[in-house]
Amino acid sequence: MNLINKVLNFFSLKHEENNMTATTAKNYTDAQTAELIAEYTTKDTNNKTFNKMFAEKFGKTTRSIVAKLSKEGVYKVEQRTTKTGEKVITKAELVTQINAKIGVEVDSLVKATKADLQALVNNLG
Repeated sequence: MNLINKVLNFFSLKHEENNMTATTAKNYTDAQTAELIAEYTTKDTNNKTFNKMFAEKFGKTTRSIVAKLSKEGVYKVEQRTTKTGEKVITKAELVTQINAKIGVEVDSLVKATKADLQALVNNLG
């Protein structure tokens, strides 16, 4: 057997070993998965509370719960809000608003602080 065949054989065996271990270990039972999906789709709490509750119930981490829900295609990221409950506005969005109000494209404004950009938006009307 030449060297290339030995190398290819080595890596194909490694690949088979990895595939066997990946298919034999299940992190969630089918019942847990079904319960998680059913509860998530009808939840009345925010994601953080829901994830913490099921992480404790199943003995998993909250990241594991999020990963499982994502893999199943049901996880929805909640919109970020400020402490006052308003939508978070990015600096890029503020720059877009300023550009629209002054009629000139000034992309370097993104380098300004968010407070300065917000003051500009407020003063431009």
